[in-house]
Amino acid sequence: MIRDLSKMYPQTRHPAPHQPAQPFKFTISESCDRIKEEFQFLQAQYHSLKLECEKLASEKTEMQRHYVMYYEMSYGLNIEMHKQVLLETYGIRRGRRFASSENTTISFESV
Repeated sequence: MIRDLSKMYPQTRHPAPHQPAQPFKFTISESCDRIKEEFQFLQAQYHSLKLECEKLASEKTEMQRHYVMYYEMSYGLNIEMHKQVLLETYGIRRGRRFASSENTTISFESV
């Protein structure tokens, strides 16, 4: 019971272009060797990219740590400057009050 394969599998795809006498005929072992070489090349590339990615991740972590440290220092400095301004402002006001009370006291004593 032999079937006609042309009816079973009609040619719906474009046939591959005919190539005159292919100069490169690879044996199975040559093909396996090429695949193995390409695989090793891709493995080496993957390994180097993975190392670079890990290096960049550690640099990113270090940069974030520095950012937090500088942010905390800046925030602390800002708080200290604000305190200093408040103390100076409070001191000036207190000094003015003291000076005006002294002037009032002196003017009462001289009368």
